[in-house]
Amino acid sequence: MKESATIGRRERRKQETASSLTSVTRRLTAERGLAGFTIEEVCEQVDVSRRTFFNYFATKEDAVIGVDPEEEAQQFAADFVALGPHGWPAVIDDLITLIVQHIESSDLVAAEHTVFWRALEREPHLMVRFIGISRERDRQAAAFIAEREGVSPEDPRARAVVSILSTLLRSAGEELFDPSNTREFSEIINESLAAYRSVLTPAEPRLSDQLRPSSVLPRKE
Repeated sequence: MKESATIGRRERRKQETASSLTSVTRRLTAERGLAGFTIEEVCEQVDVSRRTFFNYFATKEDAVIGVDPEEEAQQFAADFVALGPHGWPAVIDDLITLIVQHIESSDLVAAEHTVFWRALEREPHLMVRFIGISRERDRQAAAFIAEREGVSPEDPRARAVVSILSTLLRSAGEELFDPSNTREFSEIINESLAAYRSVLTPAEPRLSDQLRPSSVLPRKE
């Protein structure tokens, strides 16, 4: 038990260090561009050694992007697949639940989000890289959704889930990071999901449709 607690504290410290390195690197990139500061300057502000920086990130570009996207995606996929197949109606619910847990545990704030996008705009090649990562994550998401539901990765339902989820996350993110927003992420995205489902629910047949003859009677000659 004691060993487990020690490992837990160690992991939290590692996450906090990585988060601090990313936060400072993003801010300096947004202010000066990647060429306008050194790794040593980042380390000085975070109060770690240059060696520690390279334990987390290979380059300043990697620090701006943040934690290893591949490792993060694999962990998310494993958590999702472990829930077991529940059928298509539950797929988005399970994904939203996991995403809410991730967002709420990551302590994202509007200021950090704004600085990140300013850094990407300052360095367009980082924007291109980020878009590439996002597309790869969409591909991976379709694959692990298909795996859990026992269908081909090319199944249109898996791609539809990814498309809907991307749209939900984009709109929810815009509201979450709006300076005037006072609502939690879970409330925002679940409200958006409910709206989607309301729009996509098949309409009840109208009475006029029910009374309409199924076929046209032949005309008498």
